[in-house]
Amino acid sequence: MNRTNLQTDAVNDQQRDAESDRAELDQYGDTSPRYDVCGMGNPLVDILTLVHDSFLEENGLNRGIMHLIDKERKNELLGLVRDSNKTVEAGGSCPNTIATLALLGARVALTGKIGNDEHGRTFEQKIGEKGIASYLRSDRLDTGVCTILITPDKERTMNTYLGACREYSIDDLPVDMIQQSRFFYLTGYMWDTRKQKEAVSYALEVAKKYGVKIVFDLADPFAVERHRVDFLRIIEQSADIVFANAQEAYLLLDAYAAGKKNVSEATRSLGALCELAVVKNGVDDTHIYSKGTLITVPSFQTDVQDTTGAGDNFAAGFLYGLIRGFPIEDCGRIASFVASKTIEKIGAQAPGNIRERLESIL
Repeated sequence: MNRTNLQTDAVNDQQRDAESDRAELDQYGDTSPRYDVCGMGNPLVDILTLVHDSFLEENGLNRGIMHLIDKERKNELLGLVRDSNKTVEAGGSCPNTIATLALLGARVALTGKIGNDEHGRTFEQKIGEKGIASYLRSDRLDTGVCTILITPDKERTMNTYLGACREYSIDDLPVDMIQQSRFFYLTGYMWDTRKQKEAVSYALEVAKKYGVKIVFDLADPFAVERHRVDFLRIIEQSADIVFANAQEAYLLLDAYAAGKKNVSEATRSLGALCELAVVKNGVDDTHIYSKGTLITVPSFQTDVQDTTGAGDNFAAGFLYGLIRGFPIEDCGRIASFVASKTIEKIGAQAPGNIRERLESIL
């Protein structure tokens, strides 16, 4: 099969169907997108539990980082926390962002790959309860699971089994979902296997063809280190909006080697490659570069309980501000607020009443 142009017969069929749908909408004078934001990501069932520091030491886990694990290690860790109090949620970086957008009232859709198993059914049920349109595909492998261990210092140690996520391919791509959206959102976590890369590359082509804004979140320093050249190419050639934290921006721009660790300059440099660059900096100011202007937005101070999903929800808040038509600076404030309310609780999604809490300050 010829993969040069990243098109399969199945995807061509989907594209023809999507073009037919758009033609039908045009005929009746309705060309508004069905979705505000659609996302492509790794669906993971998050299992969060509190542990003592000794648990990490006894099981050879490095505090505060994400460990990629295999199926056997996943089952071992789940067995060790079987009797603990646990929070179970539909997670994964991109799904977290999409879920919080849904809570805020945005029209959203999600594609990714799950297994035909109990965890997969749990994931699909939970996103359905949030009003997320599902374009999920199923696979013979187990659904991805992330066992998140939270120590007394509120630090999270993540243990991720990707499972079926890694099998997402170009044949799974719902062209119609992208074509009917205002924004297409993806993270660097999807740039992993050959199949995923092909799917991402074609998705970017589709988004550009239909004038859908492309939003790229670098996701993780580890991902940037592995795929720096590819990420730069995606940003320069495709992305309209880029999210990063300061460490990711430094790694992407090779600021460590050049001795230029300055968040303002990193934001300007990143913003020179795309339409809008947003660089988060922990408890310090967020930096935004748009149309030649650098904007700084202070972070909301809060009582941190669990930092899981802070960046994902920051992106959700920022995109929600754009959807609502707020100025860029206000989008940054909304993003910071949503992220601050997320880390006041256990779990990667914003609290269920986040929409009401946000409306009270707008």
